Amino acid sequence: MPSDGEHTPPEGVRGGGKPDGAVVRDALGVGVAVGLSGFAFGVTSAGSGLSLLQTCALSLLVFTGASQFALVGALAAGGGAVTAAAGAFFLGVRNAFYGLRLSQLLALPRAVRPFAAQWVIDETTAVSLAQPTRRAARIGFLVTGLSLYVLWNLTTLLGALGADAIGDTEAWGLDAAGPAVFLALLAPMLRTGTERAVAALAVLLGLGLLPVLPAGVPVLVAALAAPVVLWAHGRRTAPRAHTKEGER
Repeated sequence: MPSDGEHTPPEGVRGGGKPDGAVVRDALGVGVAVGLSGFAFGVTSAGSGLSLLQTCALSLLVFTGASQFALVGALAAGGGAVTAAAGAFFLGVRNAFYGLRLSQLLALPRAVRPFAAQWVIDETTAVSLAQPTRRAARIGFLVTGLSLYVLWNLTTLLGALGADAIGDTEAWGLDAAGPAVFLALLAPMLRTGTERAVAALAVLLGLGLLPVLPAGVPVLVAALAAPVVLWAHGRRTAPRAHTKEGER
């Protein structure tokens, strides 16, 4: 019998954290919801001129939806392969920063890390960081990554195979599926005024330069929004910091 003040965790809970079943349920919800959008990528990729093998290889090896949509979108708009790949690369760089944070949180064995790196994306990071314990974070990462990877690649294959039957992706609105999914993932992350300013400036740069620059280049220019806003934010807050220092 536990003494007064002690608490026995419920079954399926380790260390008083979140129940394993709840973590699995939440992770599966994210994996299934996002994984289904792989169908739109498969259709869009095939419609932009990529072969079935190239489309499936992107999902299997790249496995980061925003970068994949950016690549095929630039190609469909007439952009060169180098420009399209550069835009996709810069979008994918954020996963490296996710990896730095997750390596500390998950503390996976060294032998497992190279395989786990393939699943370091927006969704697995969000689910893992939302967990209260390391055990729950590991379960969330594993279930989200596995379910999303399997479903994303399966629906990519189905979308690429069904592209001919669907016909014009613009008529079905599937060309907007990529940006819509990306915005849905990004919007909840914009919590501060600085983050919202970066997003707003990036949109203005991307859309404003779209008519005058080759396809894919506006995405690269829009990446300048972050350093510009951070520089402006630093200039604005620096005098306040000096004022407070002088008041002490």
